[in-house]
Amino acid sequence: MLLEIAHLTVRYEKAVLVNDLSLYVDAGELVSLVGPNGAGKSTTLRAISGLVAWEREIKRRSTGGEIVLEGTVTFNGERIDQIPAHEIVQRGLVLCPERRRPFREMTVLENLLAGAYLQKDRQKCRETLDKVYDLFPLLKERTCQISGTLSGGEQQMLAIGRALMSEPQLLCIDEPSTGLAPIMRKEVFEKIVEIKRLGITILLVEQEVSTVFKMASRNYVLSSGKILAQGTGQQLLADEVLRKTYLGL
Repeated sequence: MLLEIAHLTVRYEKAVLVNDLSLYVDAGELVSLVGPNGAGKSTTLRAISGLVAWEREIKRRSTGGEIVLEGTVTFNGERIDQIPAHEIVQRGLVLCPERRRPFREMTVLENLLAGAYLQKDRQKCRETLDKVYDLFPLLKERTCQISGTLSGGEQQMLAIGRALMSEPQLLCIDEPSTGLAPIMRKEVFEKIVEIKRLGITILLVEQEVSTVFKMASRNYVLSSGKILAQGTGQQLLADEVLRKTYLGL
């Protein structure tokens, strides 16, 4: 088991964002988290990557608001819920965030190199960059282009490429198809499958349920911070109430 989340709860003041959530991801899997908006999917990814703990300190200092984070997150047999986000990246768990978020005034190459900021071996960094360029030839063509001028789909490829520069064992990808045209969504999903074939484990949050169920080995359905169901796409689609009420299918 590569990742295990046990009884994860995230509360902000009176709002419960994630409620006693437990799941696991085995090495080599592509596992999805699906569900309606506000279900707690993105919060779950931020929690396991160390960002909720960071946000908790920011809230405490700026507004006095309290974020409560409970439960355990174990990665490669080691608890990581008590360590800083950059140390989680060093251990091989990397988040590709929602809405891409490139450094808009920087070039494509500068953005990619920012993803390797913890890598001190220049030769290894160069080799990883070559692998990213092999996966995304378009990024190589746009090496010197300012990232803020890229299309939405190109920025999504850049965001994934930047995350890959950290050489993840587990890549968490949050809503990669948001705002993309159908042809670009298709290409991004194809690249995610290709990344899995390269041996990188993936935990994917996505609204495009019908596509994700064909890609993922297992799926978790969230609503109001709780896991309602889990299983293969075929198993989940066989539940008519689940399909119509929570999956929108």
